[in-house]
Amino acid sequence: MTETLILAAILIPCLVIAIVFHEVAHGWTALALGDPTAKEQRRLSLNPIRHIDPIGTLIVPGALALFGGPVFGWAKPVPVRKNRLDNPRYGMMAVAAAGPGSNLLLAGVGAVALGLVATTLTLPPSGGVEWVLTGLNYFIVINIFLALFNLLPIPPFDGSHIVEGLLPRSMAAQYARLQQVGMFLLIALIAITWAFPGSGIIENVVWPPVEWLREKYLALALWVAGG
Repeated sequence: MTETLILAAILIPCLVIAIVFHEVAHGWTALALGDPTAKEQRRLSLNPIRHIDPIGTLIVPGALALFGGPVFGWAKPVPVRKNRLDNPRYGMMAVAAAGPGSNLLLAGVGAVALGLVATTLTLPPSGGVEWVLTGLNYFIVINIFLALFNLLPIPPFDGSHIVEGLLPRSMAAQYARLQQVGMFLLIALIAITWAFPGSGIIENVVWPPVEWLREKYLALALWVAGG
């Protein structure tokens, strides 16, 4: 139980950092493209309190970690008003892509940090150092998973906004209507994952590319470590 609690204490801060940067990236990109809504509502801060959703950022990922399910979650969405963007159609695509892009960048930062810590080792890691290495590994995986999970073309995920921008206008209008039921799809996905952690629904769709990208980031860490 002690190791499980320590693991949860590592996973939740990693997830909070990943989610906060994800949301702030949406807001800063929207601001750069003409929509100051997030700035007006003071959501461009890295202060987690401004972004944390008690259920999506703490309870759901914490419970999934404790019960052995895939760890994911969400924050309060940063407000973006499409009609305030300089180019609403393509602006929304850029805003949507910025969130997953920030997570892939954070995974790179984690890989570099992992490599730098590895350069200080003269003996097999143990104690606090071992937990630091574990935390950095999870930080990389969580950011990759969050990026790819959000790129799924299911409303309200970021991938749906990217797909909507790529579709012809007539098809995009029909696709946008799925946003009305998107939250129900998300709740159903969470319920299935939570109720049947061994079903492999998320893992079979997202995990193979996550594992492929993880190998690339670990190769970066190895290069930084001089290996």
